[in-house]
Amino acid sequence: MHTVQPAISRHISALETELAVTLFHRTSREVSITEAGKQLLVDANAILAMTEQAKTQVKRAENGEIGTLRIAHLSSACLTFMAKLVRQYKHQYPQVHVVLLEMTATEQIDALQSGQIEIAFSRPLPSTIAADFTDHVIYSDQLVAIVNQDHALANQGQLDLSQLKHDPFIIFNRDEALGLFDETITQCKQAGFSPNIVSQPRHMQTLVTEVAAGLGVAIAPYCIRKLYSEGCHFIKLNKVNTEINVQLQHACNNKSAIVKAFTDITLAFKDEIALSMAN
Repeated sequence: MHTVQPAISRHISALETELAVTLFHRTSREVSITEAGKQLLVDANAILAMTEQAKTQVKRAENGEIGTLRIAHLSSACLTFMAKLVRQYKHQYPQVHVVLLEMTATEQIDALQSGQIEIAFSRPLPSTIAADFTDHVIYSDQLVAIVNQDHALANQGQLDLSQLKHDPFIIFNRDEALGLFDETITQCKQAGFSPNIVSQPRHMQTLVTEVAAGLGVAIAPYCIRKLYSEGCHFIKLNKVNTEINVQLQHACNNKSAIVKAFTDITLAFKDEIALSMAN
């Protein structure tokens, strides 16, 4: 113990005084540990072990190896790559608890601002709050027309938006994706008409299903073809070149190693993600 016997005796005596117990039976012939001493030994070893564990856990937290990561995503825009991305992350950081949350763009904005999520996969943020968040474009999509398989234009390789001016329109709900709704209306006006909106679903799968059921036509990002879309035809729109970006977003003041690690892995997969969404 690198000290002298009298010093140890003084420490033990002070400890017995502090605890108001006897830790050792002492006689002229021997010294033996008491039951109180045995219990203290057990607890002291546990405390020392917890101290070492705490040191290890602190270092792991600093390196982003433990903790919880809450990720929100647009299912239609992330369906093909999210599982693989998380699987790769978990392979490198198996002790981090990952929570996946399906949210609309509007829900993700609220969740980012309130701190309910650390990372969002969503559309570009409104300019009024964009400065508070870091964003990375993961891939760019384009708007296409979606028609029922029995529609007169279903077999067209491309069309002018004005060719749909007499059709009832199904447009994704404005409250859930303000930018997409407004862009759709703008494109229709530029094509010379105001769309006859018959439905504003809050979920992209509902939009696709309504088109497949023959309730109307739609304009939406090409990525939604990855949903269950049997009965739908996706057709390129002439003169509509709007880029619909999917971004990874997190708060600028979030310096968590967990967030950085997931962001770095995602950016390393950017090219693969873009390819998966193009095919």
